[in-house]
Formats: sequence, C-alpha cells, structure tokens
Amino acid sequence: MNKRQQTTHFGYETVAESEKASKVKGVFDSVASRYDLMNDLMSMGIHRLWKRYAVELAGIRRGQTVLDLASGTGDLADRFADLVGPEGKVLMTDINAAMLNIGRDRMTDRGHAGNLFYAQVNAEQLPFPDNSLDCVTIAFGLRNVTDKNKALAAMYRALKPGGRVLVLEFSKPTIKPLEKIYDLYSFSLLPKIGKLVTRDEDSYRYLAESIRMHPDQETLRGMMEQAGFERCDYHNLTGGVVAIHRGFKL
Repeated sequence: MNKRQQTTHFGYETVAESEKASKVKGVFDSVASRYDLMNDLMSMGIHRLWKRYAVELAGIRRGQTVLDLASGTGDLADRFADLVGPEGKVLMTDINAAMLNIGRDRMTDRGHAGNLFYAQVNAEQLPFPDNSLDCVTIAFGLRNVTDKNKALAAMYRALKPGGRVLVLEFSKPTIKPLEKIYDLYSFSLLPKIGKLVTRDEDSYRYLAESIRMHPDQETLRGMMEQAGFERCDYHNLTGGVVAIHRGFKL
C-alpha cells in the first residue's frame, strides 16, 4: 500500500509537498531578472529600510560566520560582508539558481571577494556542521519553504551556542484600517504591477497569497521556541505588514 502523499499550500492552492519546491522555483525563475525593480516598486523603496533594521538587529561583528538563506540578489549579504571583514565569512545561499547567479554577479560588481561564498542550498537540509555559524538570516524566504519547522530546526542545529537567527518576513498588520488597504493593494494592484513589469501576473498573485498563508507573529514565535530557540522576540515594522523575528541558541 502506498504511503499517503503529504500536502502543503502553494499560495491558496493545496499541492503535494514534493511539488512545492519546483512550483516556487518556477515563480522565481520567472521574476529573477526584474526582482530588485519589483521590490522597489512593490514597497516604494521601504524594503531597504526593513533590511537595514534587520542588519542592525543581527549584531554582526568582525570575524564571524553568517549564513544568509534565500539571499536572492544579496541585499543582506552585501552589508554582512562589510561587517565581518576579511577575517569573517558570509555564506550567500538560495535554493533558486537563477536568483543566486544574479546575486553573485551583483556582489562581484560591488567588489566583494575573499569573504563571500555562494551555494545553492535548501533551507530544510543545511549542509553545514553542527554549531558552526554565528548567525543565520532569512529575508522574505521562509514563507516559501515547504516545511518551516524542519528549516527552523536545521538553523538551530547549525548555530553555535550564543548564535542567533533572524527572520525578516511579511506578517499580519496590527492596525485594523490597514488590513483592508493592504488586501486591496495585494490582490488588485500588485498582480497588475507584476504583469506590467515582468509580464507575469500569476507569480505576483502567488506572492500575495503566500503572505496570507504565512504564520502570524505569535505563531511564528511559537514555532521558533519549539525548534529550541530562546529569548525569542519580534519587531513589527510598517504596522505589522513586516516583522523581524529573532531567537538565540543559548
């Protein structure tokens, strides 16, 4: 008798767990070349402030080793490479080869060399030794992971005692009037911008749906605690549209 196929969500669609990674790959293959432009248009540039605050909360010091998951075009890795200095190491990773290649070209253009390394990595199966990393970050990527609990457990395992994880992700607005405006923007305007800029309306409709399916602030904090992280907290930004979750391995 065949084992029953486990399912998960791909936006609002229910799919087999084994299919989600390839479907997410299709989304980012489609939008990779215009990813940075779309980020600026979608957030009116505010994503740069969100990422800057995440870097500040990370507390990176010279000589440390940082793993940036779902690094995309490298906004966080770019800053981390400066902070760890030549004695440190930044591992810039993404499950999507197209995004990683664009990010690597961008980092080369910015003159990074020596302390920045690249790898195609699945967040659920981190190929790094136990207790080897000072910090793990993932910005706008956790919601696309098939098994979030498995990914959080993998991050915990790879961190050194005293290390920390930071998750920057869309979340649940905490201001009631903002919810309706946010829904109108996400499901009406965002797909149209995607169609105009990338000629791909469906991918940006999926992105809006994936945000709604992502755990809210308290749920995600509970998931991090279940994975073993302590002193977990979160910081709401832009009225809770985005939140930065942080946890420590003590």
